[in-house]
Amino acid sequence: MRETLTLPGLLIAIFVGLLFLFKWINVLNEYERAVTFWLGRLGKAPKGPGLVLIFWPFERMVRMSLRTVVHDVPAQDIITKDNVSVKVNAVVYFRVVEPEKSVVQVENFLYATSQLAQTTLRSVLGQVELDDLLSERERLNTQLQQILDQHTEPWGVKVASVEVKQVDLPPDMQRAMAKQAEAEREKRAKIVHAAGELEASQKLAAAATAMAAEPMTITLRYLQTLTEIASEKNSTIIFPLPIELLNLLKLQSKS
Repeated sequence: MRETLTLPGLLIAIFVGLLFLFKWINVLNEYERAVTFWLGRLGKAPKGPGLVLIFWPFERMVRMSLRTVVHDVPAQDIITKDNVSVKVNAVVYFRVVEPEKSVVQVENFLYATSQLAQTTLRSVLGQVELDDLLSERERLNTQLQQILDQHTEPWGVKVASVEVKQVDLPPDMQRAMAKQAEAEREKRAKIVHAAGELEASQKLAAAATAMAAEPMTITLRYLQTLTEIASEKNSTIIFPLPIELLNLLKLQSKS
């Protein structure tokens, strides 16, 4: 005689059926891929996006995201080539391009990339001088990106860019650099002032040469200066009297 399922047995059967159904049917977003393992062996190619069937418990799935990860590298204590201690932090942009390698070749690609970025930052920036660290950010960013990308390629990770965000200098170095910048500005100001004085002296020498050729121009210049002073409503005016003007007055009186 055929036995009928009791209510508890029926509920258990429904539960097991739903469990298998939820394990088998998976929906992956556009930016996700499924790295599958059939009885522990890596599948042929990542699955997805869309509806993905995973025949659990014989097949297992590892969900991987292909979106760009923005990782903030903590501030690192770095001693530059000219023995200056600074703190430098950076940001790294990377993404998974080969999901199967990111699962099989490295245990945790996020942690591994973070640690590699920190050590590379200390190694590369420790080989440059402070002035280069402050003025050649673009070249250093490119160098860091190339080194990181070369080391993360076996993990299926592509490093898009590395940006040095901030360089914190010790207070005494900040004061020294401020004094240096102030001295540089004063030097440029003195150079500009000296160039102006040289140009003015050359113009005055040319004017003196022209006046020496025509003595009457000196008299006219004195008269022009007197007119300018008189326009300022001064009560007393003292100015030198040219010898040429006295000689001219003597000649007029004799005649």
